[in-house]
Amino acid sequence: MSAGSHVSVLLEEAVEALAVRPDGIYVDATFGRGGHSRAILQRLGPEGRLVALDRDPVAVASGQVITDSRFTLVHAAFGRLSAVLDGLGIAEVDGVLLDIGVSSPQLDTPERGMSFRFDAPLDMRMDTSEGETAAEFLARAEQHEIERVIRDYGEERFAHAIAKAIVAARGQFGISSTGQLAALVEKAVRTREPGQHPATRSFQALRIHVNRELEELSLVLPQCVARLAPQGRMVVISFHSLEDRIVKRYLRDESRPPRLPSRLPVRAAELPQPRLRLIGKPVYAGEAEVAANPRARSAVMRVAERA
Repeated sequence: MSAGSHVSVLLEEAVEALAVRPDGIYVDATFGRGGHSRAILQRLGPEGRLVALDRDPVAVASGQVITDSRFTLVHAAFGRLSAVLDGLGIAEVDGVLLDIGVSSPQLDTPERGMSFRFDAPLDMRMDTSEGETAAEFLARAEQHEIERVIRDYGEERFAHAIAKAIVAARGQFGISSTGQLAALVEKAVRTREPGQHPATRSFQALRIHVNRELEELSLVLPQCVARLAPQGRMVVISFHSLEDRIVKRYLRDESRPPRLPSRLPVRAAELPQPRLRLIGKPVYAGEAEVAANPRARSAVMRVAERA
């Protein structure tokens, strides 16, 4: 797969799960290279509308080739979903699609600094127009903060040794490239699972931290539910356990009646109804899709409908 190319995971399954109505209003909150957006537009009628968001300026630039009048593309993180819809005068939507995580072009473009496969500037930002780079974070953070990020976001058991090595090394030379960081981590990690580079978990952790990925996800889920019209669908595709745990718990909690004090004299019929209904079971990429696109291996899709 060449740099700049991107294959949308669970493309048909996700668009099918949205149950697109020809005259509906939909949001693709993670435009990427537009695979899901194009598929949604094919199902919309003349009165339909699609709003897409992406925090990556390169992704937004790539979307300028779509000149469909039913389509609006906004440069924004999906945590700003409600603000974007307010700005467009849209109160309710009939569906929201979230394809969480890093895209293939971001991983495969060396200068983005997200992969240890290339020796490149240690950036890692999805939105290169703002925020702190990974190199800047490692240059100023305390050892305990670096350790926490690598432990919590990378689920890395050698987080202490890695953080200690980073702090010691930056006192001698600045850590400004992916190659420098990968080499440091490789020396600090004593054992690793077969087939996995020692720096895999640390790079994931730093990318999640720099882009506030889990915070953005926690911000957007309530906004999706608040904006969905009755019977509107939300479809969420996640790629690792930290993301899926947040999604799973949120959808589960919103699909159950609220918890009330045990001694409160309220009949079951008087309880407030849940805001969501779960639709089907989690969906995983099939063998053929994984064979064609190995990054689909960890994908899981969850679907819910507004009550």
